[in-house]
Amino acid sequence: MIDIYRLEKKARQIRGQLVETSHKCHVPHLGGCLSCVDILVALYWQILKIDPEEPNKQGSDKFILSKGHAAHALFTTLAYKGFFDRQLLDNYGGLDNPLGEHPLPNCVSGVEIATGSLGHGLSFALGMALAAKLKQQSQKFFVLMGDGEINEGSVWEAALFAPMHQLDNVIAIIDYNKWQATGRSAEVMSLESITEKWQAFGWEAMAVDGHNMEQLLLTLKAAKKVKGKPIAIIADTVKGKGISFMQDDNNWHYRIPTNDEVMTAKKELGLIK
Repeated sequence: MIDIYRLEKKARQIRGQLVETSHKCHVPHLGGCLSCVDILVALYWQILKIDPEEPNKQGSDKFILSKGHAAHALFTTLAYKGFFDRQLLDNYGGLDNPLGEHPLPNCVSGVEIATGSLGHGLSFALGMALAAKLKQQSQKFFVLMGDGEINEGSVWEAALFAPMHQLDNVIAIIDYNKWQATGRSAEVMSLESITEKWQAFGWEAMAVDGHNMEQLLLTLKAAKKVKGKPIAIIADTVKGKGISFMQDDNNWHYRIPTNDEVMTAKKELGLIK
């Protein structure tokens, strides 16, 4: 039986670490990192078939963080899952430290490609997925995108390609937190209905509360069973989730928390009294 409380606790711990590291090492993009933590925890602790000791073992699932601005969330998740030593987080972005604002290929164990330029992660995943199909390999390819990122035309070119090749080994997840760097996503570009758009492109599209761990797990497990078409999961999320004064506030796209804000955040997360 899955221990939902344990997973939710892990998500709180990672959120606390994100805020602390952001303050200590001046790492930006905190809001968009916090919005996808529950998704990452669900994937790495329950869904992905991958061994931190041998992430490139044949048949292992692959995860691509296409919304590269959330690299801090991915690195922290990988560290907590045991892909590399957590001590690297203490000097995040420092000299000779492989952790940066965006992922680089093989900078640490578990990172597949560079995704600083948005809109390319899905295409990479589809190429890998098609190759796996041709080789009759059974692994799944998961891609996490931002709702602002899907403004990119390359995303929709890829969305046309996947159903044609029946790439049911691809699961794309959209972190729909309603914000991007310069404003509300819906005010920058027409998005609604995201679910219907993916359906119209030939994908099996599912909507889920991106912060409800039980729903996330049920949806991800259902997605893995779909046959004959790629799967898009639209995760309804909140930028800055988990910390009251950061939630739905786009200033936290760039702002760095003060020490007092770190302490307040960790109290709200139940990490300190």
